[in-house]
Amino acid sequence: MKLHYKKIGTGRPLIILHGLFGSLDNWMTLAKKWSKDFEVYLVDQRNHGQSPHSTEFSYPLMAEDLRELMDQLKLEHAILLGHSMGGKTVMEFSMKYPDRVERLIVVDIAPVSYTVHHYAVIDALKNVPLSEISSRKEAERYLTKYISDFGTRQFLLKNLYWEDKGKLAWRFNLEVLANEIIPISEYAVVEGEFGKEIVFIAGAKSNYILPEYAVKIKAKFPNYKLESIAGAGHWVHAEKMNEFSEIVMNFLKS
Repeated sequence: MKLHYKKIGTGRPLIILHGLFGSLDNWMTLAKKWSKDFEVYLVDQRNHGQSPHSTEFSYPLMAEDLRELMDQLKLEHAILLGHSMGGKTVMEFSMKYPDRVERLIVVDIAPVSYTVHHYAVIDALKNVPLSEISSRKEAERYLTKYISDFGTRQFLLKNLYWEDKGKLAWRFNLEVLANEIIPISEYAVVEGEFGKEIVFIAGAKSNYILPEYAVKIKAKFPNYKLESIAGAGHWVHAEKMNEFSEIVMNFLKS
């Protein structure tokens, strides 16, 4: 699958993959900052952003999408950074194509199986009557009935766009994401070992990287280190942007 992407900057290639319900636009501010030192590629994963939709949706497929993109761009190897779902994609890729990964940055996710906890978000999105509303403000009123957190609502609303004149739509493929949310959540990354340097960056207020996951992380990534950012939740890169950027740059320049 040919993925939609944007490229900015010059230098060593750095590929960024967003999380579930996200898009490449979520990372544009940091990408512009890093573009002074790196050739940054922001990527929409399948069924997200402006990349193609497909009924097939899995981490092995998303890893192959990434390989196809790197082949298309003629990149023999690159630094890979992935948040949440994107983090599992780059971990999957690193197991299959370790020689194509220069360094790995995984943001607030671990190579473990998770219990599904996105049902409230999916229900909220399904209950927005897109055919009946004509503005983001109206969409937010419906989301507010199910999602109390303002930041989460704004994150989701960034995916709303005018598909046709007078017709709003979600950029992500909601039907497929809803159908595949269980296998996507429970998938724990293919077996193997990636021996190069990798940093996991966690939000201290998030529960995606717990102490009990250390054994499973080390089994797949023996040379890993973990950085935790105080006061940050799952969207650590947005909530504590300066601290997050400093950790990434220190890791890449060390």
